[in-house]
Amino acid sequence: MEYKPELSIDLHIHSTASDGTLSPTDIIAMAVRLHLGAIAITDHDSIAGSREALLSGIPPELGFLTGVEMSAEPPPSYPGSGSIHILGYALRLDDPELNRTLERLQAARKNRNPEILQRLNQLGIPIRLQEVEQEAAGGQAGRPHIATLLIKKGVVKTINEAFDRYLGNGKPAYVDKFRIECRQAIELITAAGGIPVLAHPSLLELDDDEPLDDMLQEMIAMGLKGLEVVFPEHSPEQTRHYAGLARRHMLLMTGGTDFHGDIHPDVRMGVGKGGLHVPYSLYEKLIER
Repeated sequence: MEYKPELSIDLHIHSTASDGTLSPTDIIAMAVRLHLGAIAITDHDSIAGSREALLSGIPPELGFLTGVEMSAEPPPSYPGSGSIHILGYALRLDDPELNRTLERLQAARKNRNPEILQRLNQLGIPIRLQEVEQEAAGGQAGRPHIATLLIKKGVVKTINEAFDRYLGNGKPAYVDKFRIECRQAIELITAAGGIPVLAHPSLLELDDDEPLDDMLQEMIAMGLKGLEVVFPEHSPEQTRHYAGLARRHMLLMTGGTDFHGDIHPDVRMGVGKGGLHVPYSLYEKLIER
């Protein structure tokens, strides 16, 4: 493989197959225009975006990894509540068990939407399921699309406000969802030939280093192989800290923008909020593994 140290990569991108606003084909075209060295499409509980990207054809100058971002129950050592997200890279898209599990997770997401809308309706905010599905434009409808409708109806001004006031954990319209066990997510990704990576550790809201260190050790015993070190919400100090943790535990380092298109317009592919750089060498190490 030719070494391309000057190129950036983006290994955390969402398409219209989940809650992004660009199709996989458009994502590939944008990545080429931005001269990115490699990308991965990591849709929530879906590999349809990766499949569509491969069918449309990957230009020879662009490295590409199939991917997914799975929502899972935290391991027992995690002191908080809610989901953790596990990225899977270089998956076999035809793996039967992976596909069956993802279909189950997508059905759980779909069944959650009517309950959220019922709660919003009870709060005097009329949104119909048909509107949410139209907003998703054939993709996987979910809370970001409901948040967009809240903006369009003048209820809130931003996506963040929609989650902070209505849709986030503990808020009036929040509905919990089915999640698979952490170990199962890691094992599914591994069995499909992929590399399981813990996503955006800063969003876990752990107060100090010890809980994350304990959690990583527990997940490594389950088969975890990597840690998302470079991320728009990570400060320079956090990035250095997570890189140190990855080296200490011999984990692969990954990075990406969590690009969603117009849903989060302040986050741009390849550069995040402006200064993000994910080095090409991280992609090379994933390929070598």
